[in-house]
Amino acid sequence: MSKKISRVLALVGLCALSLFLLNCGSSSSRPSGLLYVLTQGTNEQGIPGIGNDVSSFSIDFDNGSLSLINSNASTCPAGNNTNTNPCGIPLDIVLDPTGLTAFVLDQGVPCVLQGTQCVSGSANPIAPSIYPYTVNSDGSLSNPGTPVTWTCINVPAPCTGYDTALAMTRDAAGQFLFVIDEGVYPQPLGCPAVGTPDPSNPIYTGCPSITVFAMTPGSTTLTPASGSPFYLSKTPSALSAIAFTPPNGTAQELLFVTNNYDLCTVSCDFPPSAPGPASPNDNTVSVYSVSSSGVLAEQQYSPYVIAATDPVSVIAVYTNQTGEGENTGGLFVYVGQGGSGGALFPFQICTVINAVCTQADVASNLMVPLATCPQISCNVPPTSAGQGPFSMLVDPTNSFLYVASQGSNQVFGFLINTGAGKLTALSGSPQYSQGSQPVSIALHPSVNNTGQFLFVSNSTSQTIGGFTLSTTTGSMSSPTSTITPAAPSGMAAP
Repeated sequence: MSKKISRVLALVGLCALSLFLLNCGSSSSRPSGLLYVLTQGTNEQGIPGIGNDVSSFSIDFDNGSLSLINSNASTCPAGNNTNTNPCGIPLDIVLDPTGLTAFVLDQGVPCVLQGTQCVSGSANPIAPSIYPYTVNSDGSLSNPGTPVTWTCINVPAPCTGYDTALAMTRDAAGQFLFVIDEGVYPQPLGCPAVGTPDPSNPIYTGCPSITVFAMTPGSTTLTPASGSPFYLSKTPSALSAIAFTPPNGTAQELLFVTNNYDLCTVSCDFPPSAPGPASPNDNTVSVYSVSSSGVLAEQQYSPYVIAATDPVSVIAVYTNQTGEGENTGGLFVYVGQGGSGGALFPFQICTVINAVCTQADVASNLMVPLATCPQISCNVPPTSAGQGPFSMLVDPTNSFLYVASQGSNQVFGFLINTGAGKLTALSGSPQYSQGSQPVSIALHPSVNNTGQFLFVSNSTSQTIGGFTLSTTTGSMSSPTSTITPAAPSGMAAP
């Protein structure tokens, strides 16, 4: 072989290894902007509920319009198109920080018991699962990999879990993936102590739980963290993870979980000073620290009783920019109320000593209602956000909060006061979601100042609503609507 041919082959090899970075005289077919949408049914044969899948769309950076790449990635490869609900509906999709891998949460198929008989669901229940995918060169997803299950960790195979998954999220670094489960129905009353799996009882308990998985950016491998599943005494409804470093403090990570049902319905714990069972605390927020290995520890004053009835969403926002040496912002938590109307209830976490927070409060990450002074009369009232603010996100600068309200088919935008945490409605807010019953919201950030776009999945109208966002004012404009396969649900954008 001549040296000239050797050099050519070496160049070809270098090009193959560096395709995405160097292009080597050609370009990858993968679009720059991508949006992934879970669909809980397709139009195949006109039968709703058959063929749960992931639809991949490319984003036009000139106007935010979507073009379907394909809908070939199944969220239930076993029994697909033979059963209207073979794996349970797909709920959430999460991309890792590299955008090279994706994970889809399937709800599972429970058995709803009446005595010893299944009155609904399946007599052969299927445990919730997470399917991993890799992203193909054209932006579509690969066939799903081996599903990961967690609710039957201590049960000999075959696993027959009765649990139902609710939601999942990851932290910003892609170090951990968090999943919440509601447990069985009817709710059990003899669950293990909170956060304490019972090693002497290998039988699956069916109790509400949080499971933490260690993940590695670019890898489809998920490994359960020590102490998972973390059992709960309340039924969770939503979750949000945040990693932050307070001024003059050390890096830490917190997980916030809203709860809408207390398992303590017969005999609640009560202090000696108040004889008799206490009322269940159905509407609460639990706060957990997350160790470097993913172990959860509930904070000192958790769970917190809140005024939001039937909370359906939660988001934690840290407004101090990375590298800032002074306290110009803070850690704020917003809880979406599901029952009795819709509103966002604001809270702050004690991260620095001030008029509201003592040194002990900071040490325990005390969560208090957002206030303008230490007195209760100064508490900031909840912010109106339509009916059922089901999904929330913030822009990359942590300056704007966007909310999709399921019951009123609206999308709200708010300016976050980065120092005080108060919300102010953006000009032109709310907008209509361009469809009915929005359940998920995703944001594609600006790329080379080409545009920033917000997308909303409308589950009962078979559409995705889109808006162009101002990077300076956060305002929403130029609404669009894209037809999708039936029942779009969870979404993710790299």
